[in-house]
Amino acid sequence: MDFAAEGLLDGLEGDERRAREQLLARLVGEGVGLDELKAAVAEDRLALVPVEHVLVGSHTATEVSEQTGLPVEVILRIRGLLGLPVPDPEDRVFSDEDIAAARSQRLFLESGFEEQEIAEITRVLGEAMSRVAATITGAFVETFLQPGDDEQEVALRFAALAERLTPAMSPVLVASFNAHLREAVRRGIIGRAEREAGNIAGAQQITVCFADLVGFTRLGGEVEPSELGSVAVRFGELATQVARPPVRLIKTIGDAAMLVSPDPAALVSVALELVDGACDPDLPSARAGIAGGYALARAGDYYGHAVNLASRVTGIARPGSVLCTQDVRDEAEDLFDWSFAGRHRFKGIAEAIPLHRARHRRAEADRPPGATRPSAGRRRRPASS
Repeated sequence: MDFAAEGLLDGLEGDERRAREQLLARLVGEGVGLDELKAAVAEDRLALVPVEHVLVGSHTATEVSEQTGLPVEVILRIRGLLGLPVPDPEDRVFSDEDIAAARSQRLFLESGFEEQEIAEITRVLGEAMSRVAATITGAFVETFLQPGDDEQEVALRFAALAERLTPAMSPVLVASFNAHLREAVRRGIIGRAEREAGNIAGAQQITVCFADLVGFTRLGGEVEPSELGSVAVRFGELATQVARPPVRLIKTIGDAAMLVSPDPAALVSVALELVDGACDPDLPSARAGIAGGYALARAGDYYGHAVNLASRVTGIARPGSVLCTQDVRDEAEDLFDWSFAGRHRFKGIAEAIPLHRARHRRAEADRPPGATRPSAGRRRRPASS
C-alpha cells in the first residue's frame, strides 16, 4: 500500500514520518483496512488503534444468541442501554465476556426479573461504567505517555499495557460491586408492610443534603480546564472522605455532591465537615443545604420533595454555611448551635420556609451571657413531608 499516495503521511517528515510508516505497515499486516486507517489518521488517534484491537470483540450478536439462547433483539437492546453504539447483528463487536454476560442476563430473566428491571439495571450500569472507563483511560494516559513519544512508541507501549492490565481490572470491579452490594443489603429493610405488599415501599422519610463550591462556574473562566478538573476531583474526594454511615454519598456532579441519611444530625455533622474541609486554599468556599421529607429511591438516586427543597436551599446558602429546614433543626437542636436565617419562598412551594444555619457546638465558656444550655435527650420527631 502506498501510504503517501493515500494521504496518510501528509505533513510528516523525518523520524515522525518513518514512525508512522512503520506503524501503518504493522497495522496493515494485522488486517486493519484502509478506511479504518484513514479515519484514525483524520481523528488523530492512529496510536490508539492497536489498543482498540486488543479490546475488540470477535463475535456477532447472532453468534452470541446461538450460544446463549438470548434473542438477538434483546442483546442489541441491552448494548444500547449500556450507552454503546448498537451494531448490525453481523458486526463482530462482542467479546467472550459479552457471551458470559448474555448467559447471566438470560439467567436473571428466567429467575423472575422483568425486562423493565433488567433495562433499569443495565442503564445505571452503563452510566457508571462509562465514568469508570473514562477515568481509567485518563489515568492510563497520564501515567504512561512520555514526553517526545512518537506514534509507534505510544501504540506499541499502550497495546502491551492494555493486554496485560485490562484483565487485572475484572477482580477490582467485582470486589467493588460485592462490597457495595453487601452495604446495600445491610441498609435494606424488609418489614411487615413490605412483606404484605410484596414490594418495597415507595417514598420514604429521608434527609437530603446538597453541597457545592461557590463561584465554580466563574472560576472556569479564570483557570485552565485541567486545574478546574482538579478542583472538582478534590471536592469529590472530600465528599467521599467525610461521608460515613448512616450518611451515604449518592453522587457528585462536577462541583456538587448529594448525600442522604435517615439521621438528620449525622447528615448535618457531615455537611459541616465537608464545608470546613473546603476551606483548603486550593478550593473555593463551599456551602450546603439540608432538608427532610419524603423521597423515592430509584436507580441509585433519590427523587421527590426533599431532594428538590434541599437543592433550592443550597442555592441561597452563603459561602461557608450549612443551611437547614425547620424539621432538620428540630431533630438536631441539641447537637449544634443554630441561628435563624429567615423565611424564604421557593418556586412551587406555597408557604415561606423557615431556615436555620447550623454551626459546630461552642464550648460552654464561649457561650454569650444569658444563653441557655440545651436540654439533653430531646425526643426525635418524624421528618415532615
